[in-house]
Amino acid sequence: MHDAPVILGIHGLANKPPREEKQTWWRQAIEEGLRRNLGRAPPDVPFEFVYWADLRYDAPLRSERNREPYVPDRGRGPFPSPNGTPPGPTVTDRFYRILEWMQEKTGSLVLDDAFIEYRLDDLWGYHKDAAFRADARDRLRAVLERHAGRRLLLAAHSMGGLIAYDVLRLAERQGPLPRVAHFLTLGSPLGLAEIKHRLAAEHGDLRVPAAVARWTNLGDRDDVATVGADLAESYAPNADGVGVVDCPVINGYRRPRGGRNRHKSYGYLRTPEFSRGVAEFLDRAPAPQDAEADAPA
Repeated sequence: MHDAPVILGIHGLANKPPREEKQTWWRQAIEEGLRRNLGRAPPDVPFEFVYWADLRYDAPLRSERNREPYVPDRGRGPFPSPNGTPPGPTVTDRFYRILEWMQEKTGSLVLDDAFIEYRLDDLWGYHKDAAFRADARDRLRAVLERHAGRRLLLAAHSMGGLIAYDVLRLAERQGPLPRVAHFLTLGSPLGLAEIKHRLAAEHGDLRVPAAVARWTNLGDRDDVATVGADLAESYAPNADGVGVVDCPVINGYRRPRGGRNRHKSYGYLRTPEFSRGVAEFLDRAPAPQDAEADAPA
């Protein structure tokens, strides 16, 4: 069907297990969240995973070295969600915002450079290695082009959100891409000062890409990759008036041995907020403007 939905996912930082295994784990985490949070059976919807770890690492992560596989949560009922008033900035957030202000005043991003190079190494490589950057973008662009005419939900975790943002902004100059009905960023580093500086230098400004009909940014306040300003403060709406909606979540992922990782993709994919986004995408009939955008010229 011309407007049949498809869910696309793109992973984030660090080496990953083999592509098929990682794709299966993403799907299982999404389905676990839908069952636990909404009581929904797994959707019979195509899911395609954009895998780029092989562009940066010689071999996939071996199972015996993987400390953070997908494992079903042992609890029952909906996963946790912020209650009442959304949580305000953490101490880390406030400290980073002061650093960002100081960096802007001095014109030096040395602190961000150090943080990205030593804590978020793949982000550093993405900016320093032009061939890797081009190949990662091409991977996503090819998948988007292949699904032209479909209703798309694009779920981008961590650095995957940076790759997706670049591809969607570049499409405004290099040629159109399919309209993205819902762009969901998870644990996004797009609020980091260095990242914003580089994006503005390449694309001319910071705003929602023209091809995006809805952008929801899910972030756990204790996820270090999400420090800084909310994305809605930094990224202006696009020409259609679509702005970023920042949505606080609780990433409850725990390693098999009990340690927590507030940045892990599986935890984000199981949040009630993500499950609702998927359910609304699947339930919504194509809007008139979507049908018009898909119609042949």
